[in-house]
Amino acid sequence: MAEEITQNDVASSSKSKKSFWSSLRWIPTSTDHIIAAEKRLLSIIKTGYVQERVNIGSGPPGSKVRWFRSSSDEPRFLNTVTFDSKPDAPTLVMVHGYAASQGFFFRNFDALASRFRIIAVDQLGWGGSSRPDFTCRSTEETEAWFIDSFEEWRKAKNLSNFILLGHSFGGYVASKYALKHPEHVQHLILVGPAGFTEETDPKTEFVTKFRATWKGAVLNHLWESNFTPQKIVRGFGPWGPNMVRKYTSARFGTRSTGQKLTDEESSLLTDYVYHTLAAKASGELCLKYIFAFGAFARMPLLRSAPEWKVPTTFIYGTEDWMNYEGAQEARKQMKVPCEIIRVPQAGHFVFIDNPSGFHSAVLYACRRFLTPNPDNESLPEGLSSA
Repeated sequence: MAEEITQNDVASSSKSKKSFWSSLRWIPTSTDHIIAAEKRLLSIIKTGYVQERVNIGSGPPGSKVRWFRSSSDEPRFLNTVTFDSKPDAPTLVMVHGYAASQGFFFRNFDALASRFRIIAVDQLGWGGSSRPDFTCRSTEETEAWFIDSFEEWRKAKNLSNFILLGHSFGGYVASKYALKHPEHVQHLILVGPAGFTEETDPKTEFVTKFRATWKGAVLNHLWESNFTPQKIVRGFGPWGPNMVRKYTSARFGTRSTGQKLTDEESSLLTDYVYHTLAAKASGELCLKYIFAFGAFARMPLLRSAPEWKVPTTFIYGTEDWMNYEGAQEARKQMKVPCEIIRVPQAGHFVFIDNPSGFHSAVLYACRRFLTPNPDNESLPEGLSSA
């Protein structure tokens, strides 16, 4: 079951004012604020959509995930947006990264919805989805938290044979999901995915050396204590929005590696990012269980490459700090088709920095679903293959 909110609700919602008491909160946010900010951000999208809270229940039978074992039978929901599409269009499910939510793909929805049935989802504990207490105590439990909740969401949406796209940490989760449930995924698109570089890689020696310094030791201690960036935003209370505004205006404005945000986009994204970061800590607490300091996966995907069963396309911005060489190493061990595409004038948020280049890369990656003669398609101009 799902509670639906159509795009027609946007205008009336955007006009609503915060209550007096809400404005006096130390951390001025809530789930309602997140959904309202999401609607405002998506109001610039021309394609019609339906927003829904997909009920994933209180836990699948036999699950060992701690939040599923909670004494509460309270159902959980994953916030989902489905865009209007042409009949028989292939389904593309989009999964966001760490410290992000599905609204980060706002620059891509219109273009991709013209060719796909786009479904964007907030992972459990992120964005407008339920934020249960995070009680996982191991890497295995933490991975199951995301994989099992996504599988329950897939069942509730009655999906199969879909293309799965994940960005950064979302790419890590998408990969782990495809390894466990390959029968549901037609193609895997990993956008600047985390988890393909091992801490023992010689190229990461600088992290080991830095960790040996007093500054590195302090940061490593904070990491192992599960101190997240979101805690800083919450700690600033009512000054948090201004902190986020400085970040977004710099990252996607003055220091952008590609196409800068317009003033309207910057304002709407800033508002949205603040509310998603400042809300109750939940999914963000996965950090230390999935990654060691330096963003090295504790269970690297590179080790699972020989088990890969789904054709895969990697997409990286040429300025992405994520190392695409890890994908090259994984490709050598894969027994399925695999390609690596690099998009110019783009960093880690390639889909925001260079949306047109990103769209070209996605369409090329999905050519066998979109064109009658995929073998005759050549790599779009401006993109490069690694």
